[in-house]
Amino acid sequence: MRIGLAVLFVSIALFAATQSYKVLLLPLGFIFACLLMINWKFAYWLFLFTIPLSIDFDLSSSLSTSLPDEPLMWIFFSLFPLIFLQNPKVLGRRTWWRDPIVTVIILEFLWMIVAVIYSKEFVLSLKFMAAKTWFLVCFFVFPYYVFREKKDFKAAFLMFLIPLLITVVIIMYRHAARNFFFYKVEQAIGDLYYNHVDYSAVLSVVFPVLFVAIPMNKGLQRPFSNLILVGIILLFIPALYFTYARAALAAVAFAFGIVIAIRLKLVNLVMPVFYGLIAFIIIVLAKDNRFINFRPNYEKTYMHKSFTEHMIATFRGEDMSSMERLYRWIAAMRMSKEEPVKGWGPNAFYYYYKPYAVSSFRTYVSRNVEKSTTHNYFLYMLVEQGWPAMILYAVLVMVALAHAQKTYYKFKDRFYKYATLGAVMMFSAGFINNFFSELLETHKVGSLFYISLAILVVLRRMANEQEEKDKLEKDSNAPELQ
Repeated sequence: MRIGLAVLFVSIALFAATQSYKVLLLPLGFIFACLLMINWKFAYWLFLFTIPLSIDFDLSSSLSTSLPDEPLMWIFFSLFPLIFLQNPKVLGRRTWWRDPIVTVIILEFLWMIVAVIYSKEFVLSLKFMAAKTWFLVCFFVFPYYVFREKKDFKAAFLMFLIPLLITVVIIMYRHAARNFFFYKVEQAIGDLYYNHVDYSAVLSVVFPVLFVAIPMNKGLQRPFSNLILVGIILLFIPALYFTYARAALAAVAFAFGIVIAIRLKLVNLVMPVFYGLIAFIIIVLAKDNRFINFRPNYEKTYMHKSFTEHMIATFRGEDMSSMERLYRWIAAMRMSKEEPVKGWGPNAFYYYYKPYAVSSFRTYVSRNVEKSTTHNYFLYMLVEQGWPAMILYAVLVMVALAHAQKTYYKFKDRFYKYATLGAVMMFSAGFINNFFSELLETHKVGSLFYISLAILVVLRRMANEQEEKDKLEKDSNAPELQ
């Protein structure tokens, strides 16, 4: 009590001296620290609650963070060794280390270390590795400790959905005041998300989960809960449309397509067909430099005033964002020829790609003042961490989908079957969004991507444990041979 009063007094005194409202967060920080010591799991739920509400904040001209979720990531990363030592058997079990998803993630991390060591921008790559480390601990490892019972899945869903809904309502209100104009969407989003791509990606990842939440909710003594979920779905539909993001709409369609493939037991064919199609397109365009025929008309390639014009321009090759992607994709593939194995280093693409670009694909935004990268996560891995990293990412996608199908059919419990579908839809939507961007390093999309993988790992363990338990019960109930 005395310590709490002292913290409150110090924060008030600092506010009086500096007139900075930031110092008033000290008491909240103290309360959160106390909560960590009393019930770290509840503190983790609050941490998830902050993610949709967090905003990017520049600490200096060269350093930025997202508040308040990234400082909380640092706290949980620091807390992890204590939690591990308290119960080392959780990760010590063979089930975690032998999980194929875990194996691929570990291999990705180890290869990233190699790429950082040989990076052409070592300091920037080291920062990338540090951020990736606490990201994986908070969103891939921690959930293995957190998700234990059905109530944990429900709590995580609500803790992310409620603040997300708050941001959706605010953005829809702002956008409505601007008549939902196509070119006003960024103004409506404001500081709540980095841009409309980030916002639309989060919506597209969460939206499919709402559909499985309804059957998962069956049997609860809450007569209006499913009605509320239907209402949220009806809110999300226009919210998604008015993001005017093509990748997000494709992500939702792909997520539902994965569910159909799992139900038909055909999901193992999805990614080989996908990869084969992409390889075929690349081969056709590369032969005799046919890709040059798709170069844009610089004067006709610009940002359009309506979503309809935007879609039409996409098919005509006159959409600025699509042509800018081609500009960078070509540069990335040409760069990879010089460093095919270890890559140029994480966070290095921006500083070296322009000499490798084809000038005839240049658009009005090719100056790239925002310092964005390849706009394709496969090429992002290829150019910055080499072929091994890109191949591992491709393998991860196939493993995750196959993993989900196998887990789904192992469960008899309806709740966990739908939980598996929800997790794989989150992952699938995230995959499509990242095919047209590189959002895994962002705090909102990246957190959902790795949590979905972590949940698949947890569900596989649960399915295996239930399978072993049923087998033992069956053996114990079998009549003895006379």
